[in-house]
Amino acid sequence: MSEMIKFKRPDGTETSGYYVEPTAEHAPGVVVIQEWWGLNDQIKGVADRLASHGYRVLVPDLYKGKVTVEEAEAEHLMGDLDFADAATQDVRGAVQYLKQSSPKVAVMGFCMGGALTILAAVHVKEADAAVCWYGMPPDNAADVTMIAIPLLGHFAEHDEFFPANQVRAAETKLKDAKVSHVFHWYDAHHGFGNETLKPGNPHVHKLAEHYDPEATRLAWQRTHDFLAKQIKQ
Repeated sequence: MSEMIKFKRPDGTETSGYYVEPTAEHAPGVVVIQEWWGLNDQIKGVADRLASHGYRVLVPDLYKGKVTVEEAEAEHLMGDLDFADAATQDVRGAVQYLKQSSPKVAVMGFCMGGALTILAAVHVKEADAAVCWYGMPPDNAADVTMIAIPLLGHFAEHDEFFPANQVRAAETKLKDAKVSHVFHWYDAHHGFGNETLKPGNPHVHKLAEHYDPEATRLAWQRTHDFLAKQIKQ
């Protein structure tokens, strides 16, 4: 079953998201955080995929109904987003919603959603685990040493938006603070896990050929293993 639902943010206001659940009751939950394109069919497909593996999934609609395929507009929409509010209100509210029925809930995001995943790992105390796909907030946005939940990261060696040196600096801080984390690096470009970013996409932008099926397969295998260990047991 999949549907758009309403749920409450911690501040008491209402927002919406894409919700999908498996047949099992009291299944573990995953909050999926969108890329900068918005709550589109591709990110809904990610949610459907996770549900097929036995998770209840909620994707908060951070852009409040706006979706784009154009890079310039996506950059504008992302630039207008209050990241702190999105992490501490929309994402946290989604985690709280799933926790009403799920014993454990993870947060997972891609690109912009990956950066928000790191913020959520710092600020959303109800979350039990986090999976970041190629995204990292600025150093001054969050103190990653405060993360108290297991963190899995998938990063591209040739990322044009989140340079490897920025991510490795955060990785060093995590190691020094003894935060439970594993970062995997792929010989790929930003967005390698988005199957729409490949030749033949009618919307031409500089990400159009970044999909890497082998890196994606491996990253998903590692993600499923991590989630099974952290929130299914």
